[in-house]
Amino acid sequence: MTKSRETFNKKEKEKLRAKKKQEKKDRKDARHSDVEKSSSFEDMIAYVDEFGNITSTPPDPSKKQVIDADSIHIGVPKAKSNAEEISYRTGKVSFFNSSKGYGFIKDEQTQESLFVHMSGCIDEIKENDKVTFQTEKTPKGISAIEVKILK
Repeated sequence: MTKSRETFNKKEKEKLRAKKKQEKKDRKDARHSDVEKSSSFEDMIAYVDEFGNITSTPPDPSKKQVIDADSIHIGVPKAKSNAEEISYRTGKVSFFNSSKGYGFIKDEQTQESLFVHMSGCIDEIKENDKVTFQTEKTPKGISAIEVKILK
């Protein structure tokens, strides 16, 4: 006599598959029955009350407010702090490769090394020049712009 190839684990997995299939069929039947119940146009309309909640009752016309369209401002107000924060920093060019067009400036205040590209330079710079510059945040970090030589 041979042993059955159907194990307990296989039986349990088959039961779970059958249960999931039946639940899926039940959900499908429930969806189809709901569609048949609420197919009228009045059942599909929804209103928004003065607090932003969705309701099935229409709004009261006596609570209607008239808003002047010219009083609505669209857009983001300009930040005033950016104009006040523009200040030039000083530093010394620690490295500059003129053939490739980039280099580094060592800031005198923070002693950090900042990247500079020749497109951000106003004057032509070379190593050991004292310069003034502004900083700009770039995707690769902070870099120096508007670089001028101090005389």
